[in-house]
Amino acid sequence: MKPDVRLFFIFSAILPALLTGCDRLDMYDQPRYEPLEASDFFSDGLSARQPVEGTIPRGGLRDDDPFYTGKDEGKLVSKIPDAAFRATHDRDPRHFDTSYDKTSQTELRRALLDRGQDRFNIHCSVCHGRLGDGDGMIVRRGFRKPPSYHIDRLRRAPAGHFYDVMTNGFGAMASYANRIDVDDRWAIVAYIRALQLSQNARLDDVPGDQQETLSSPPDEADNPPLLPREDPS
Repeated sequence: MKPDVRLFFIFSAILPALLTGCDRLDMYDQPRYEPLEASDFFSDGLSARQPVEGTIPRGGLRDDDPFYTGKDEGKLVSKIPDAAFRATHDRDPRHFDTSYDKTSQTELRRALLDRGQDRFNIHCSVCHGRLGDGDGMIVRRGFRKPPSYHIDRLRRAPAGHFYDVMTNGFGAMASYANRIDVDDRWAIVAYIRALQLSQNARLDDVPGDQQETLSSPPDEADNPPLLPREDPS
């Protein structure tokens, strides 16, 4: 018998023994700690080590108090922080043609409002209604009605008030901090301000070149009156 053939038969006879002696379970289920599993090795009984005191995740310094808390030196801020506009730009920079520093404030405000409208309709309108009048769908089904955004108290409230309510909750409303990101909370604040303006605007608030269109009666030739529907019977 040739050496190569003999080696083949020898290896074929040994291979099953090698495979049989391999304990797959020990290799598959290696010694390790599952998440939150207790440990006898450490004195505190925890398997995971706590981070060193003062450790923060990258980007988690949160040293911009107005942006992250809605307050400046303990007082609610009156306007939306600049960081909210930057966060909107950084969320999707491909949406803009230029860098943040070269993007116009008009474009940034529009993007913030669009994002705020989207988030408001998802998270807020079920209680507060699409117009912010407190007539949301679950309110119609018996849930406690929130105050309208259009009452004088909330129209005069600073921007930080709405951010603070979303962050910490207020009355029957629970905190939404674990559902809505910081920058999205400010986007919603911007949209709430737009709702308040839209429902309480005066003619003087409209640009001069558009006031005449709103103040003049519609032309019946362009907007014919609706006719009653005929009874098919």
